[in-house]
Amino acid sequence: MTSEIYRNRVNNLLNTLLTRQNALNESMRYSVLAGGKRFRPILTYTTASLFDVEPSQVDACAVAVELIHIYSLIHDDLPAMDDDDMRHNQPTSHKIFGEAQAILVGDGLQALAFEVLASAENIIPSTRIKLLNLLARSAFDMADGQSIDLSVVSKNADLELLNRLHLKKTGALLGCAVKFGALLKSQINKKDIEILSSFSEKIGLAYQIQDDVLDILGSDECLGKRQNSDLKKGKPTYPSVIGIEESIKAYKGLYEEGIEGLGELSKSAKALIDLTNKIMHRDY
Repeated sequence: MTSEIYRNRVNNLLNTLLTRQNALNESMRYSVLAGGKRFRPILTYTTASLFDVEPSQVDACAVAVELIHIYSLIHDDLPAMDDDDMRHNQPTSHKIFGEAQAILVGDGLQALAFEVLASAENIIPSTRIKLLNLLARSAFDMADGQSIDLSVVSKNADLELLNRLHLKKTGALLGCAVKFGALLKSQINKKDIEILSSFSEKIGLAYQIQDDVLDILGSDECLGKRQNSDLKKGKPTYPSVIGIEESIKAYKGLYEEGIEGLGELSKSAKALIDLTNKIMHRDY
């Protein structure tokens, strides 16, 4: 299957999920169905496909990882956090519904992610426990990374600190998305898990460095948010620490290292390699 098929699949699942009648429904739908790359669920579907896992078995993981991602964006955009007013080419949640409702939407989406995964009866209970544990650890690491991020605003940061920060803030959930796809395969060998863990760490860091570069070189329309938003807030970025050219070299090198490592998998990784190449050349 192609990335577009996976994107449409998870969009349909999210749309169906958010039909419940509750006080949060309108504001949840506003952020969840606003678009976005759906990169994390696509990674989960693509990784699972390498091990011949049926898409129907992947659905709960794909939805859960995207709900956690969207909750994190809503909270990151709040005035107490990154104070952003645009996301996916529309006003951020708190600009439309107010700060209190935006906080509740994020809380609700995080809880819903765990409910969706815990209720996936087509995944055996022992595997569901592993998946839930991984999601919980990844969500915590992501929050920990955001805490570090807030602590270094308007301060000097070196490359080591930036790497440590973004391996948590961005890399944790990307790693979760990849490992979800692998853990759905019963009796997957330990070496394959290690290879995919190393791959996800490299592309997680590459993705953030690339985002920092695009924040400078991209347009508001392509990015779906304000250009140079991080620099204007005094947040340290890879270009501000090592320069734009070195940042471009760094993220391309990490993507290429990740791709090279996939050659050691016990299965053909062509679909995952093709997806990684596509991400490496994105402009948004």
